[in-house]
Amino acid sequence: MLEPPLPDAGCALFFDFDGTLAEIAPAPDAVVVDPRATGLLSTLASALCGAVAVVSGRTVADIDRLLDPLKLPAAGVHGAERRGHDGYLRRIAVGDLGPALALLAPFVQRHPGLLLERKPGSLALHYRQAPALEDACLSAMTDAMRHVEGMTLLRGKMIVELKPRRAGKGHAVRSFLDERPFRLRRPWFFGDDVTDEAAFEFVQACGGVAVKVGEGETLAAYRLAHPSALLGWMAGAAAALTPRATADR
Repeated sequence: MLEPPLPDAGCALFFDFDGTLAEIAPAPDAVVVDPRATGLLSTLASALCGAVAVVSGRTVADIDRLLDPLKLPAAGVHGAERRGHDGYLRRIAVGDLGPALALLAPFVQRHPGLLLERKPGSLALHYRQAPALEDACLSAMTDAMRHVEGMTLLRGKMIVELKPRRAGKGHAVRSFLDERPFRLRRPWFFGDDVTDEAAFEFVQACGGVAVKVGEGETLAAYRLAHPSALLGWMAGAAAALTPRATADR
């Protein structure tokens, strides 16, 4: 599979976070962001008139914390919440997750290797520290889903998540493209997980570019080996989009 070309000034860039902008960590709060990432994202955003966004399973607040002081347009919880360039945070309405939480909490307490993460409108069960429990986790989450309305299961790398049925990364990208400064731009999406495939499918269907970061089957036409390779690509893209500024350094 080919490495992606460098972008032109008419594109909009969308990045997943874990496994894409940063290496996956044993637990969500243990992730370490390469200092280069924030600077490159800022440079690209300036070069593209603000048309750079993060689209992640993390919350928008978590994205902001990890990229501080940079504050980009962002979609969190797989699109269940989204902040556009206007700074306004929009959330999909979700019913009471209490019944699902009541079922899952005792299950997690019986297995110390599991982590149940509660997000706005979502419950994520991480089993990276207990991979042998994958089937049990899927069964528990399937049971929990039956007790709430309008939710579906999303599987990722060592995680299964209960999220709003209407939320998805492809939908999030589509919503960004209806707004300034993303409107009328060619979308590029970078992601590493099966949770990114819907976004890959969408951007390619509208003439954009999809880039898989890491191994695994994918709909994406392009691939980068790992997050460090993505940072290298971003550096090349920043140099191509801001040649005058680069020459002055």
